[in-house]
Amino acid sequence: MDMNGKVVLVTGGGSGMGRLACQLMSRRGARVLTFDVNEPGLAETAAGDAGIVTRRLDVTDFAAVDAAVRDAEASLGPVHRVYNAAAIMPLGKLLEQDNATVHRMMAINYGGLVNIAQAALPAMVRRGAGDFISFSSMAGIIPVLMTGGYNASKFAVSAFTEVLWHENRASGVRFACVCPPPVATPLLAQGYATVMPKTIESMPPIEPREVLEAIESALAKGEFWVFPGKGTRTGYLMRRFFPNLIWKDVHKKEGF
Repeated sequence: MDMNGKVVLVTGGGSGMGRLACQLMSRRGARVLTFDVNEPGLAETAAGDAGIVTRRLDVTDFAAVDAAVRDAEASLGPVHRVYNAAAIMPLGKLLEQDNATVHRMMAINYGGLVNIAQAALPAMVRRGAGDFISFSSMAGIIPVLMTGGYNASKFAVSAFTEVLWHENRASGVRFACVCPPPVATPLLAQGYATVMPKTIESMPPIEPREVLEAIESALAKGEFWVFPGKGTRTGYLMRRFFPNLIWKDVHKKEGF
């Protein structure tokens, strides 16, 4: 799709998937605005690229998000595409993980999506055009031991985006809910910095570019669910039809 001159909004652009989305969209001629709390990361994302505008912003603050989107539309033009990539991924057993961390994960991973959707989507729907992309995960499809807090946040992302799509499917806006396996980004490193389940550790991470290419392919085909990488679509079907087999395998791998 031709993105020349179109405005693209990316949350979590200070690293990983968000950073690559910013850079690829800018190379395709888009005017990119990205939000993140990571100012050094934002500076690295935009280094040498006048097409990327950065703004330090906490996606859990709806008033700030709403004001920033209005400012962007006034200065850059109508937002045509949104990538909701802001997320954190500390892992651990549910009864051992810090309470505030679990709530913070839900506030960023799910609450940030709610905020950006309510700030940016109404105008897109009124215009009858645009792309809204949510980054869920296979963790938003298949629960795993020691990832319960992260699972809950990504299950919420999947459900919210699916209903959002159905409520607006005649609007002219295209929706995509992306459910990748482990991806080689700093987000995955957060898991390793806490506790990484053997179930996830046994999956070789794919590259961020593969995820973004899968999104473009799905949007072109009019597909809502995006399953990058080998085996992800099969995993979705297994979870739906044979959940006990998945749990049996998880318990075997984790040893409890």
